[in-house]
Amino acid sequence: MWGHMLELTNLSNADCDVENVLQNSADTLPTLLRVHELDGIEFMLCAPWDRVMFPPTYIKGVHLMFWPTWVDFWRGDRAALMEEFGSEENIRRYYGSLDIGDWVAAWKENLRQAAECQPHYIIFHVAHNRTSEMYARKFSLSDESVIRATIELVNEIAREIPQGCRLLFENLWWPGLTFREPHLAEVLLERIDYDNAGFMLDVGHLMNTNFDLRSESDGAAYVAKIYHALGALGKRICGVHLHQSLSGVYTREMIHRHVGESRPLDWRETMDYVRHVDRHEPFRTEAARRIVDTVQPDYLVHEFLHRSRVDLEQKLRTQRFALGIL
Repeated sequence: MWGHMLELTNLSNADCDVENVLQNSADTLPTLLRVHELDGIEFMLCAPWDRVMFPPTYIKGVHLMFWPTWVDFWRGDRAALMEEFGSEENIRRYYGSLDIGDWVAAWKENLRQAAECQPHYIIFHVAHNRTSEMYARKFSLSDESVIRATIELVNEIAREIPQGCRLLFENLWWPGLTFREPHLAEVLLERIDYDNAGFMLDVGHLMNTNFDLRSESDGAAYVAKIYHALGALGKRICGVHLHQSLSGVYTREMIHRHVGESRPLDWRETMDYVRHVDRHEPFRTEAARRIVDTVQPDYLVHEFLHRSRVDLEQKLRTQRFALGIL
């Protein structure tokens, strides 16, 4: 059907995935891939890499680290940092240091770790968000300013990118890469010091930018509209994170409930809000196939929030059935 395409799912080596999905067994991953006819995984390194539990032959992509709030730190905006985090100790805890050089070194180390996995591609989130701006969605930074900061950071660490590996920039619904302004996506690719770069289109994240979507069919139509507006740049989309998120009603409700409010959120509040907005649910209708037919990616990643092996397998079956694969 899509002969050239590799079909993957997301997995990390965080304790929750090792225990709840892999059930602490090295036999689970090859079984999962075989049963669901997948070509491998998109991997996130959250701990030292266990090559027995996660053999490199299964790792096709690596998702890099992500700090949702980072441009203020990169720019040295101490006032914004103190307003967001409240104390130097909280800033140090979030970034691992008060020294920007140490933070850049952490990025470079993450890239060296990714290189050991010998992936086809690596993923870089292009977004910035202060928790104090989440509910009301009145953002202090523009898409352009976040993309320009991303260009600066990537060019600082580009020499550590694994040779022959694609660098794929992922869209979110916060300031940064959203695909709603094609010229900014073009600027991003033009100005980074790395030739083998493109995009990972996250479908759910794109759906989160449109509060009016009410169905999977609406979502597929919106993806097609954004994709065609990209023109030739759409061909630089090498992969798709496939999941759906119909959270516009909730997002609007939270905007109205918190109008004029600007207070930093704690970790629990932040994650509760993000999970309500960014649902990572499987597609259940043929809208999924329409999206893949439109984009024709090299990599299709079934990207879910999964609580257990049973939960992951059910979501894989649901979405693969929607694609017409099962």
